[in-house]
Amino acid sequence: MEVVKDKVNSRLKISDDVIITVTRLATLEVRGVAGLAGEVNVFSKIKNNPPIRITRTDESVSVDVKIKVVGTEKVRRIAGKVQKSVSEKIRTITGIPVSQVNVIISGAVFD
Repeated sequence: MEVVKDKVNSRLKISDDVIITVTRLATLEVRGVAGLAGEVNVFSKIKNNPPIRITRTDESVSVDVKIKVVGTEKVRRIAGKVQKSVSEKIRTITGIPVSQVNVIISGAVFD
């Protein structure tokens, strides 16, 4: 007996807010990140200078994230880990490929 499956045409749209939230969480879990350079909230997309910006194409997403680092840590290492963490988390959670993750260091925090 042969099983026949009907083809279903459907679309799934993932909100930019979901990608921003995933980016925020992935960034803050990296050791050496003191925090984001600004607030992320419901209105983050309409602010002039949010700490996370998302640019979408048909195939992928590009992310800009502004962070503050712990002053005693190596900035290049932190930025690389943030890029890897953000890219992997977005791809894993949403299934959307990430074309690039730009990390902007906007400050250092010394305790």
